Amino acid sequence: MKSSANGKFIGSTTVGGRGQVVIPAEARKFFNIKSGDKLVVFAKSEMISFIPADNFNNFLSEATKLMSRIKK
Repeated sequence: MKSSANGKFIGSTTVGGRGQVVIPAEARKFFNIKSGDKLVVFAKSEMISFIPADNFNNFLSEATKLMSRIKK
């Protein structure tokens, strides 16, 4: 994955009749998101976040290892 897009405006999208959204091409390219990739969806206050599932799984694995070391 490339460096963080922290604070970068990438584009906008419209929710379709079936609740689907299209992730702007620039965002897909920046985060290397391809057709068929799974995304994890989070909500906080008035924000929605999409995180590639593989990245989230890696985070959980590392967090689990860290918690295991802390408990010892």
